[in-house]
Amino acid sequence: MQVEKFYYDNRIVKQFAFATILWGVVGMLAGLLIAVQIYLPAANFGLPFTTFGRVRPVHTNAVIFAFVGNGIFMGVYYSLQRLCKARMFSDLLGKIHFWGWQLIIVLAAITLLAGYTSGKEYAELEWPIDILIALIWIVFGINMFGTILKRRESHLYVAIWFYIATWITVTMLHVVNSFELPFSWLKSYSVYAGVQDALVQWWYGHNAVAFFLTTPYLGIMYYFLPKAANRPVYSYRLSIIHFWALIFLYIWAGPHHLLYTALPDWAQSLGTVFSIMLIAPSWGGMLNGLFTLRGAWDKVREDPILKFMVVAITCYGMATFEGPMLSIKSVNAITHFTDWTIAHVHVGALGWNGFLTFSILYWLIPRIYNTPLYSKKLATNHFWIGTIGIILYTIPMYWAGFTQALMWKQFTPEGTLKFQFLETVTHIIPMYITRSIGGLLYFSGVLIMVYNLVKTVKAGSLIADEAAEAPALEAKHVEEKHGKLYWHRWIEARPIQMLLFSLVAVAIGGILELVPTFLIKSNIPTIAAVKPYTPLELQGRDIYIREGCYLCHSQMVRPFRDEVARYGEYSKAGEFIYDHPFQWGSKRTGPDLARIGSKYPDSWHFNHMQDPQSMSPGSVMPSYTWLYENKIDTAITPAKIRAMTTLGVPYAKGYDLQANADLFEQAKRIQTGLKLEKLEAGTNTEILALIAYLQRVGTDIKNAPKPTVAALTN
Repeated sequence: MQVEKFYYDNRIVKQFAFATILWGVVGMLAGLLIAVQIYLPAANFGLPFTTFGRVRPVHTNAVIFAFVGNGIFMGVYYSLQRLCKARMFSDLLGKIHFWGWQLIIVLAAITLLAGYTSGKEYAELEWPIDILIALIWIVFGINMFGTILKRRESHLYVAIWFYIATWITVTMLHVVNSFELPFSWLKSYSVYAGVQDALVQWWYGHNAVAFFLTTPYLGIMYYFLPKAANRPVYSYRLSIIHFWALIFLYIWAGPHHLLYTALPDWAQSLGTVFSIMLIAPSWGGMLNGLFTLRGAWDKVREDPILKFMVVAITCYGMATFEGPMLSIKSVNAITHFTDWTIAHVHVGALGWNGFLTFSILYWLIPRIYNTPLYSKKLATNHFWIGTIGIILYTIPMYWAGFTQALMWKQFTPEGTLKFQFLETVTHIIPMYITRSIGGLLYFSGVLIMVYNLVKTVKAGSLIADEAAEAPALEAKHVEEKHGKLYWHRWIEARPIQMLLFSLVAVAIGGILELVPTFLIKSNIPTIAAVKPYTPLELQGRDIYIREGCYLCHSQMVRPFRDEVARYGEYSKAGEFIYDHPFQWGSKRTGPDLARIGSKYPDSWHFNHMQDPQSMSPGSVMPSYTWLYENKIDTAITPAKIRAMTTLGVPYAKGYDLQANADLFEQAKRIQTGLKLEKLEAGTNTEILALIAYLQRVGTDIKNAPKPTVAALTN
C-alpha cells in the first residue's frame, strides 16, 4: 500500500486561535461593562454608543460569533485535517474565511454601536452583514466538505458528524430568520410580523444556541477530550444515539421561549414536550464525555487542561438539564423575564463554551508551536479563579431571579400588589454587584491565560506546515472492509448522505412548527381595532429599537393575575400583526410596556427620557439626552411606508407621499402640548417620535369593542 506524504496547515489554526483570544477579551470586557451599567447608570457615560442598549448586543455577538465562532473554526480546522488525514481543501478559501469572518465582527461592532440593529436577539445584524455572513459561511462549508471528500480515512469520526450537522443547520436557520425587506443601505424590516416573527426568531434563537454553541463544541469535545486524556471515547454506540437524537429533538424546542405568550397553545406544547425529551440525548453526551475519563482521574488532578474539560462538560450537563426544566410551564411562569434566565445562559457560556475553549487553547498552542506550556501553575490558577468567577456570577443571578418572581407575584391581604416594580429592581442591586465581581474574576483568569499563552508562543516556533503521511483512501465499499455491520457504518463513509440525512432530521421540526403558523389563519386572529402606526409612531418605534429598549422592557402581558393587575389586559395575538419586528422581549429589567400608551402624559415621558431618576427615584435606566437634539430623518419616511406597504400593512395607495405631512402635524401637536407645560422640545426632534410611539403602544386593544353578553353565551 503506497503511503502519501502531505502537510497539515497549522497557520490557519494559529490565526483562528489568536482571533479567539482577542475577541474573547473584547467580548468579555463588553460584558463586564454592561454588568456594571445594570446597577450604575453613570457607567453609560451619557453617550449614545455606550449605553446598555447598544453595548449589550455587541457583547452577545462578540462572545457568540467572535469568541466562540473563532473557537469553533480553530477546533474544526485543527481536528478535521487530522481526522481526514488530509490538508484543508484550499488554503485560499481558509484565508478568505478567516479575514471575512473578522471583517463581519468589526462591521457588527461598528453598526451595533451606531444603532443599526434588526431588533432580534442574536440576529441583530442588518441585511448587508447578513448577506456577508451567508457568503463566508458557504466558503467555510466548501472548504470543510472539500477536505472531507479528499480524505484518506474512510470512516467519518463522530466529531465530523457534528461539524456537518452544524453547517447545514446554521445555514437553514440563518437564511430563514434573515428574510428582511431593506428600505435603505443599512436598515430593513423583518418580513415576518408579530406572532410569526416571534416564532421564527426563537426557532432561530434557541437553535443558534443548539447548533452554534453546542453541536460544534460537542464535535470538538469528542476529538480533544480523548486526545488530552489519551483514552478512547467511552461509547461509540452512545455517540450515535447522542448525535441523531440531539439534532432531531433540538430543532423543535424553540417555542419554549414563548410560553404563556400570544403564540398558539399547540406550538407552546410542542416546544415543552420536545424540550423535556432533550434531557436524554444531552445527558447521554455529557456522560459519554465524563466516562471517557474513567481511570484517568489521577491525571485530572494534575492536569489543568483536563480540569477545564471536566467542569466544561459538567456545566453542559447542568445547562441541558435546566433548559428542559425551564420549559415546564409551571416553572417557566416563575423564571421567564427574570435574571434566572441570565444565570442559566451563563452556566453554558462561561462554563461549557468558555472553559472548553480555554482547555483547547492550552492543549493546542504548545503543539503547533512545538514547545511545552509556559506555566501549568498559571493555567491551574486560571482554572480556580475562573471557577470561582462562574459561581459568583451565577448564584447571585439565580437568587435575583427567584427574588424577582416572588416580589412580582406577591399580593397584600387586601388583594393589591405588594411591591411596585421599581422596588424589585432596587432590592436585587447587591446581587448585580456580586455578579459583576464574579465577571471580573472570570475576566482576570482570561488575562492570566493570555499572558501564559503569549509566553508559550515566544518560547516556541510555529510549525506552519506539519509533515504527515497516510495511505490513499482505497475505493472499496465499507461492507467489503468491515463486513456486514450495522447501518451506521454505511452512512459514516458517505459524507453527502450524512449531510442530507442531517438536513432531513433538522428540517422536520422547523417545517411542522412554522408552516401551520403561517398558513392557518385561525392561529393569528385579527382585531379590527388594530391600525397601522402613523409615520411619526413608526419613526419612534424604530428609535426605540435602535436604542435597544426591548433588551430591558417586554411588550407581552401574560395571563397571570399579577401581570394583569400590574400592567393591564393580557396580550392578544392580533395586536401585533403590524409589528415588523415583534417586540415581546425576553427580560424585564424595567416594567412591561405593552399597555404603556396613555398611562402617563407626554410631559412624563419627556422628563423620564431626559432624567429617569427625576421621575422614578432609584431607577437604573440611563438618560437619552441626544434624543432632544437629533432630528427625525424624514427623508427616509416614504421608504419606510413603502416597505411596510409591501409587507402587507394597509396604508392607502400613495400614502408615502403624504406621510411626512402627517408626521409634522402630529409632532407639532405633541410639541405644543409640551410647551403648555413649559417644556421645550425642538421641532421634529427624535424625542417627539419616541413619545408618539410610547403613547400608542397597547391603546388599540383598549379601543376594541367588548363582546356582548349575547356573544359570550353563543
